[in-house]
Amino acid sequence: MAKYKMHLLVCGGTGCSASKSTEIVDNLHLSLKEKGLENDVQVILTGCFGFCEKGPIVKVMPDNTFYTEVKPEDAAEIIAEHVIKGRKVTRLLYTDPENKEHIADAKHMGFYKKQLRIALRNCGFIDPENIEEYISNDGYAAIAKVLTEMASEEVINEIKLSGLRGRGGGGFPTGVKWEIASKNHADQKYVVCNADEGDPGAFMDRSILEGDPHSVIEAMTINGFAIGATKGLIYIRAEYPLAIHRLQIAIGQAREYGLLGKNIFGSGFDFDIELRYGAGAFVCGEETALIHSMEGQRGEPTFKPPFPAQSGYLQKPTNVNNVETYANIPIIILKGANWFNKIGTEKSKGTKVFALAGQINNVGLIEVPMGITLREVIYEIGGGIKNGRAFKAVQTGGPSGGCLTEKHLDTPIDYDNLIAAGSMMGSGGMVVMDDTSCMVSIAKFYLEFTVEESCGKCTPCRVGNKRLHEILEKITKGNGTMEDLEALRNLAGVIKDTALCGLGQTSPNPVLSTLDNFWDEYVEHVKDKKCRAGVCKSLMRYVIDKDACVGCTACARNCPVNAISGEKKMPHVINDELCIKCGACIERCKFNAISIK
Repeated sequence: MAKYKMHLLVCGGTGCSASKSTEIVDNLHLSLKEKGLENDVQVILTGCFGFCEKGPIVKVMPDNTFYTEVKPEDAAEIIAEHVIKGRKVTRLLYTDPENKEHIADAKHMGFYKKQLRIALRNCGFIDPENIEEYISNDGYAAIAKVLTEMASEEVINEIKLSGLRGRGGGGFPTGVKWEIASKNHADQKYVVCNADEGDPGAFMDRSILEGDPHSVIEAMTINGFAIGATKGLIYIRAEYPLAIHRLQIAIGQAREYGLLGKNIFGSGFDFDIELRYGAGAFVCGEETALIHSMEGQRGEPTFKPPFPAQSGYLQKPTNVNNVETYANIPIIILKGANWFNKIGTEKSKGTKVFALAGQINNVGLIEVPMGITLREVIYEIGGGIKNGRAFKAVQTGGPSGGCLTEKHLDTPIDYDNLIAAGSMMGSGGMVVMDDTSCMVSIAKFYLEFTVEESCGKCTPCRVGNKRLHEILEKITKGNGTMEDLEALRNLAGVIKDTALCGLGQTSPNPVLSTLDNFWDEYVEHVKDKKCRAGVCKSLMRYVIDKDACVGCTACARNCPVNAISGEKKMPHVINDELCIKCGACIERCKFNAISIK
């Protein structure tokens, strides 16, 4: 086996791949071959580094130099300067936004300083398509320990003592869930990985599968041993082609190495895994709907009990956890429950992965200890709001969560605190909004998603959410009344109390949280017929300042609906009834004579 003097790690997640990171790899290989260094320097295509805002990323090891926003044409310079001459390529280093200093080591960057990578420990560090790299980083050591040193009850007890809660949204204690499945006896049991990540703006599970698929395979095997299951199923949405590709490779490698299949580690324990594909239905993130989809039925939830642990896939006891939950299992087994439960808060142990998105400077994938505040995440890790604008709200938990405001910024992030604040952890989406966001429109956006994704099985979700959306549509078009606001709150409460599944029960959260935290904006829309953010087009008026207008006709010539009239060198006028608020006139006016009222 070749001993390399240097390694070049290149981000190979979906985001960086879309920005030509594979071309960077090809060019690095080409430059190394031209210099005769292909046997001295290894180029590795890894998973996501997390710092998506600054991708594609190339990391040079062992000196830990972190290059950002690398282009394919930069490859030759990295080889010529850094690899051969030992000089860092300064222009590719991260620049601190405050002091403008170049930072070479990621641990000194604000984005990484407060992170603690447990579930993401191997992402951006190993080649996800090479099982030997996973093994060299303690991979499959946990299942070896479990099968050679532990009884199934001991495994379950270790997970219970760790305090690990399900990272898919509900936060149910993982060890308790395993224990219930283990106590239900049957001739066949199943372990299921929920990789149906459907929240808008969420990419946590996808990134783990792309960067560290073997950790999930190993964890599912441990789960199988603990509950007495011999078959595993990974339900993954077909829109994740790279994750699917790497999972297929990883499963094949695990079988080849005897880590899946018959008599693993000579222990007499058999376990294997299959992939099952989803078609992108949001409701199939709910475990009973997911199970029905895998069985070839409509993806609809069923009333519980019985729970899947009692009667799940093919009516057999089934344990369902999501990708991030599984990613924590091997390291808990290796380092122990006491190590894990010292991280986080009293009731929420460990770390949480978030997809940080929206109007934030450092968009990316982060992993932080439970108990960190929203302020630390947004301003220290996230680098604050884009373009220096004011923070307005942060949506946690996707369509099932709520919008939190400035008064919540010092709230420690954990399951219970977010629920108490009117939101929820969810699977880990975190969308930041600035003062250009209209909160009524935000609520409408999430309701549009919920209405589209409702399975239609229960009336509260199928009909109730549609009525909620219609009221919000009425308000954003300037036709709302104060009675509509009362109806919004009442109907949201009914849906929350009566919908069949957790997705339906939490669907009114964006409406209720924005009503609670941004009541004045709703009143403005209804009483003043005004959208302060200038988002709701029906409440906007484009007005030409007669004193500033010189009659150049640029606005009239570029109006697609001929809503602007006037003589040359004379002030022009906009016809409100014809205007479609497209903004073309503002873009063309060189005299700043047009404004939005």
